[in-house]
Amino acid sequence: MKIYWIKAQAPRRVLALVKHLGIDAEFVALGPGGLKRPEYAALNPNMKAPTLVDGETVLWEASAIMAYLCIKAGSDLWPAQRPDEQVEVLRWLSWNDWHWGPAVSPFYFEHVVKSTFGIGAPDRAALKDKVAGLERYAKVLDAHLAGRDHVACGRLTIADFQLASMATDWRQSEMPFEAYPHIVRWLDGLMRMPAWADPWPAPAKTAA
Repeated sequence: MKIYWIKAQAPRRVLALVKHLGIDAEFVALGPGGLKRPEYAALNPNMKAPTLVDGETVLWEASAIMAYLCIKAGSDLWPAQRPDEQVEVLRWLSWNDWHWGPAVSPFYFEHVVKSTFGIGAPDRAALKDKVAGLERYAKVLDAHLAGRDHVACGRLTIADFQLASMATDWRQSEMPFEAYPHIVRWLDGLMRMPAWADPWPAPAKTAA
């Protein structure tokens, strides 16, 4: 099994899951320009990361890869044998992709992506009109997490990894979460998991 990755939020979800489940995989870091190389584009026509290659199976999109890895490992982080729980996890995966992700991503981009890829200083002025959208959905998640340690099914699932990926660096990203203690408690709890706190593979093979 090979997993192609860059240091970004979507690969983080997959890499953390691989590490948490103890799955044996070869990690291929994509160097500058690696996403656009023809041989990589043949695997992932979106030219984004991550991509999983396992024999004849080629998958892109982090949530699909995470579900595949759980099935492969027999883990209920994706409840393959429980349709009712699948629906619950899917609800939060969808909520992340359409609401939560778009709300937190501008903060993540300005403070983390720009720093990671050396593309300039954060533009805080550009974030002022993004605060209301973030707070709208932070209220929803904070209320849901009251009395809960995890997003779905009363236990750790891939929904936690999906929602937390861009919000984990909330302090660095200057996301205004101080008024949402249940979100902060949930994120801090995930950071106590070694695989989530440090999901990045050791330097190894790189595809330029």
